[in-house]
Amino acid sequence: MAINLVASARSQPRHPAIKLDGHVLDYAALHASAAAVAGDLRERGVEPGDRVGLVLPNVPAFPIVFYGALFAGAVVVPMNPLLKTREVEYYLGDSGMKVVYGWDGSGDVVPEAAKAVGITGIVVPATGPTELSGTPIEEPVERADNDTAVILYTSGTTGQPKGAELTHHNLSSNAATMAETLIELGPDDVIMGCLPLFHVFGLTCGLNAAVHSGVTLTLIPRFDPAKALEVVSRDQVTVFEGVPTMYAAMLNCPDAATADMSSLRTCVTGGSAMPVEILRSFESRFGCEVFEGYGLSETSPVASFNQPGHERKAGTIGFPVRGCEMRLVNDDGEDVPVGEPGEIAIRGENVMKGYWNRPEATAEAIPDGWFRSGDIATKDADGYHTIVDRKKDLIIRGGYNVYPREVEETLYQHPAVAEAAVIGIKHPDLGEEIGAAVALKPGAEADPEELKNFVRDRLAAYKYPRSVWLVDTLPKGSTGKILRRKVDPAD
Repeated sequence: MAINLVASARSQPRHPAIKLDGHVLDYAALHASAAAVAGDLRERGVEPGDRVGLVLPNVPAFPIVFYGALFAGAVVVPMNPLLKTREVEYYLGDSGMKVVYGWDGSGDVVPEAAKAVGITGIVVPATGPTELSGTPIEEPVERADNDTAVILYTSGTTGQPKGAELTHHNLSSNAATMAETLIELGPDDVIMGCLPLFHVFGLTCGLNAAVHSGVTLTLIPRFDPAKALEVVSRDQVTVFEGVPTMYAAMLNCPDAATADMSSLRTCVTGGSAMPVEILRSFESRFGCEVFEGYGLSETSPVASFNQPGHERKAGTIGFPVRGCEMRLVNDDGEDVPVGEPGEIAIRGENVMKGYWNRPEATAEAIPDGWFRSGDIATKDADGYHTIVDRKKDLIIRGGYNVYPREVEETLYQHPAVAEAAVIGIKHPDLGEEIGAAVALKPGAEADPEELKNFVRDRLAAYKYPRSVWLVDTLPKGSTGKILRRKVDPAD
């Protein structure tokens, strides 16, 4: 996979590769910096297959160290820079890491965690490592397609996080699919890098797709809607990639009324279901096309997409990308009829090698060559898939299945609603009752009873939330995805 950086550095050495406001790295500089890091890692005793950790935000140091580690033949373990010391210690210990890089803006978290497990911790500035030793490694150490390139830890919604082993072929093929067939990158494109690079969406669809095509990635260390609007205008961003909450935040940002977004041609969204109202409003406001897709850490990530040259169906995740197959199955692994809900099962060149050092978890996730996603979807006669919900988020109210997304979609249709999260609340008679936490748009007004009645008028009686409460904001994960499991009905 790292060979893509070599190719881009040779074909267009002076083309901007990475931007962070006024700091610009062209492809020649990115290649030279990565080669120097690789030489330094070799000097520190890092051998092919050893694990190297990154606890870095979206700053130039991330791509420099990421590709430097790959040049040295190491396995990269990206981590959220907001993690606390004990959390970082878990990742270091579980992966058997040899070296870990931290950002000088994150305090003592990385040095303390590295010391606790007895490995080398290196703190670097945003612009990248300095005082490097060793002879630069100009060409990546040869690795087989099925060798592990990256270990990406899942969010740990069920127990301790597990490390998904993504191979060189997993990542390179998925980045190529993204660049060539989904966003169709050309030489003058500029990709917005506001998705966290430590997450597979930002890593594959942002950084690796950019390097694959030799285009520019402009970074925002931490998402802010006003900053995103500014960067789109300033750097003439043509491709925006984000999760639904980012789109909603930009739409509701006061600066949206005057922002110059004319350079945008293509936007992609994933990570969670995009409310149809937000998708349509974004396209109408900014004059671009938004393509919704679907994937997971375990699938590198892209598995299906609404694709250029085909009908776009708002509210769907499209159909499988090249090199990937999808089925909808019941609990026995049998295909469900068209139109019926079933769990998404995935097979193809994007599916992980397995979970790091967890053969039983791997066998459970991939029992028959098909990865079980835990997501429930339906498929229409044209082959387009629509996410119904996470299997474990399903609410069973009095024997009836209620999928939170359907209720959330209805809430999003209310003009005052900015964000919504629907959860199941334990009930002595029904098993579960439906609750909804709602954040309103700035300056908007609506009371819980009004919102409850709004949904009741639009959905079956067993589906509408009997309990609605207003919150200032909803809990979100590192990518901005709303975390239903952290919504507290006591709020």
